[in-house]
Amino acid sequence: MATVKVLNMAGQDAGTIELNDEIFGIEPNENAVLAVVKNYLANQRQGTQSAKTRGEVRGGGRKPFRQKGTGRHRQGSTTDPSQIGGGVVFAPKPRSYRYSVPKKLRRLAMKSILSSKVAENEIIVLDELKFDEPKTKEMVKVLENVNAAKKALIVTAEKDDNVVKSAANIPGVRTALVSTMNVYEIINHTNFIVTKDAIEKIQEVYA
Repeated sequence: MATVKVLNMAGQDAGTIELNDEIFGIEPNENAVLAVVKNYLANQRQGTQSAKTRGEVRGGGRKPFRQKGTGRHRQGSTTDPSQIGGGVVFAPKPRSYRYSVPKKLRRLAMKSILSSKVAENEIIVLDELKFDEPKTKEMVKVLENVNAAKKALIVTAEKDDNVVKSAANIPGVRTALVSTMNVYEIINHTNFIVTKDAIEKIQEVYA
């Protein structure tokens, strides 16, 4: 099992923690990660785009000009896609882009990206993360103490409004729970900051 150093909120050593190799020590599967990220991004699409076809455009009831003698191309309707103000060929319509991927693939992708964070020393384990009240300044201080990068994902085991609100106004910093974290967010942030309780819950969920 891989052993990772645990820090306190002041950035000082607070012991070590052993990570389950089945979750944090596998050979990353890039294809699984790519498939899950594409699925996540597709599911975020609203699919509200819409345009009118020639049958939906107003007008077109009469021939705009005579067939011959004008020197222009023949035209039977102002709604034709070749006309200014006409309809759109194969016009986009509201649709859902959602699709699902197998649960095993999602689990493999999550294990792969967690293993990558450990291999690249981008995981920071805290013994705890608690504030008496929401304070952005205090969260900034903690991030500086643990030498976190500008883009960091903070994962906790249970929701703590003080932690969420303290990080809400810091650019590049996001918070998540073990139950809501996803592969895309982990990839999109340099540091994966996680509490000891969250590590135990991750190992319980993905073991």
